[in-house]
Amino acid sequence: MSWDENCDSLCPVARSLLMVGDRWTMLILRELAMGMHRFDELQAQTGMSSHLLTLRLKRMQQDGVIERRQYLERPPRYEYHTTKMGKDLDPLLMMLRTWGRTWLRDLPEGEPAVKLVHKASGVELDDLWQIPGGGRDFTFDDCDATIGPAYAAERERRRVAFQNGTPMAKARKDGAKAKAALTAVAAPKRKTAIKTAKPASETPPTAQVAAVKTKPAKVTTVKTKKASVPAAAAGRARRAA
Repeated sequence: MSWDENCDSLCPVARSLLMVGDRWTMLILRELAMGMHRFDELQAQTGMSSHLLTLRLKRMQQDGVIERRQYLERPPRYEYHTTKMGKDLDPLLMMLRTWGRTWLRDLPEGEPAVKLVHKASGVELDDLWQIPGGGRDFTFDDCDATIGPAYAAERERRRVAFQNGTPMAKARKDGAKAKAALTAVAAPKRKTAIKTAKPASETPPTAQVAAVKTKPAKVTTVKTKKASVPAAAAGRARRAA
């Protein structure tokens, strides 16, 4: 039996992660908080396969995090809602939202995916918001939610892709392209350095010297004539010998 199915630790963190420690469970809770309660709605927005979603929903029911409510008799159809146990995880989702906005920033810049306004106080829930003194524990039921334009477009794209039977790999690829476009717009523009040609006067002297071809010095050979000896002097020299 894997750790995901059994935890022998007394640590409450470890035991809690056994129930809600994977991303799919948190995404399902996010969708339930946003009013998506039916199986096809959950599948479209989380991108889970029907088999995986069925397993997660059954596990969350067994753990007491969610409950199933019938909304149609023939054929039998059910919706999924969080229990009191599941609602107590809303502050955790809120903390993940705050952490993501702080360290991963909004896309587009300054536009929250979902704008939350506290109903009782009328205050928008930003990263520094705290539960008013004396108030009860936070739940998303206490807020009015408005989905931002970019995130609304993403969710609509997911819904249409699911209805049209678009393969999940292609839907994710299209989503990655849309996110990359938003990231490129949000990224600060880099200054491009312009290279200009240097004037001739700024050319280093050494380069000028190397560019000039010098001719080797011409060596001139001077021919000298031998001094002639007079015939008479030559005769005397022979006689003396």
